[in-house]
Amino acid sequence: MAENPMEQFEVFKIGPSLLLNGTNVSLTNSSLFMIISVFLIILFFALGTRKLNIIPGKIQVLNELVFDFISKMINDTAGLDAKPYFSFILTLFLFILSLNMVGLFPYSFTVTSQIIVTFALATIIFIGVTIVGFIKNGVGFLKIFVPSGIPVFLLPLIIVIEIISYLSRPISLSVRLFANMLAGHTMLKVFGGFVVALGIYVGWLPLSFSIALIALEILVAFLQAYVFAVLSCIYLNDALHMHH
Repeated sequence: MAENPMEQFEVFKIGPSLLLNGTNVSLTNSSLFMIISVFLIILFFALGTRKLNIIPGKIQVLNELVFDFISKMINDTAGLDAKPYFSFILTLFLFILSLNMVGLFPYSFTVTSQIIVTFALATIIFIGVTIVGFIKNGVGFLKIFVPSGIPVFLLPLIIVIEIISYLSRPISLSVRLFANMLAGHTMLKVFGGFVVALGIYVGWLPLSFSIALIALEILVAFLQAYVFAVLSCIYLNDALHMHH
């Protein structure tokens, strides 16, 4: 009987049950791979900054490339006013990227294939950007729902549309990441099942597709982390500059 390709997305408990004030805080495969991803990020920067040299080593060069990449992304999408949020955007990008990449290893778990995780991240961005918008602009931030140059008789309809569009940001942001990771890993599992079922003589065809899919998934893993970070910067730009 063929293995269900959706079983790889099942969240299950690891180890004993832990209760905190009646809330189940047991370790799961999802939380385990979040911890692993955070550890890898810390290790990456620890190795890169352990011994700073004028002529940098390979890890230090990678550290500097990541810093420059995120710095340029923030500058291009949100401007210099967004520089104070550099650390947050850098952490967000690397966290999502590491979750995506770790999920590509055999017997691992793709945390970003869980809509609850991506929605939680998107909601943090949404709430944070909204708070920044009110801190920066006060009540005037509500003008983001009133585009300039709109005829007065259309304003009620446009305002409703703008509010719905604004409130849908965390949904679109989270579903985009979740759907891409879910679809890609499902396809990998399906073609992997074909390789096993067809055997060594016929299985080379789905195997070649699997290899191509893995290469594509590596690219998608990076692009989805980048898109998530870029859209967060664009939302931040709206809050800081009220461009609409």
